[in-house]
Amino acid sequence: MREKATIMDARQMDRALSRIAHELVERNHGTADIVLIGIRSRGVPLAETLHDKIEDFEGVDVPVGTVDITLYRDDLSQIAPNPVVQATELPFSLDGRVVVLVDDVLFTGRTIRAALDALIDYGRPRAIQLAVLIDRGHREFPIRADFVGKNVPTSLTEVIKVQCLDTDGEDSVLMMELDEEVRVDDGSAAGGEGGEA
Repeated sequence: MREKATIMDARQMDRALSRIAHELVERNHGTADIVLIGIRSRGVPLAETLHDKIEDFEGVDVPVGTVDITLYRDDLSQIAPNPVVQATELPFSLDGRVVVLVDDVLFTGRTIRAALDALIDYGRPRAIQLAVLIDRGHREFPIRADFVGKNVPTSLTEVIKVQCLDTDGEDSVLMMELDEEVRVDDGSAAGGEGGEA
């Protein structure tokens, strides 16, 4: 892949996440019963950033958890013979809570569908909302984000790459272009990126 454009720099990411944090508190009339759950992998640092921002302006320590959707993917048999499953960490009950699922990129919706299946195995939330940094379109499931940092129209030959300071050494969102030979060899340019497929 080659880098095509910078969609967001660190300052723009910070501003978008600040806006999302304020919007989710406003929409839910405060922070009562809210829990943030990041989808591994890039959804996790984004959920932690939202937690910090809410704590800064509301003075409330909103619970944060993580969910791994590997075993819930509808393409599990195709991705690897021995997929790596990371821990799902939900140190609180989901029953009756307002769960805000956090991910980096919303694409086809398949990752979110898998995350919903995973969450229902852990409890019965009162509501589930979705916060994403980037919505790039091309939905294959009827899934819509409640909170979006930026809508970025893309072609299927483009890939959105979200980088987070804790995991990648910098905060940025890049648009990448698939190499021509990858498009031909792979047979599909619509593969997931940034945790979303």
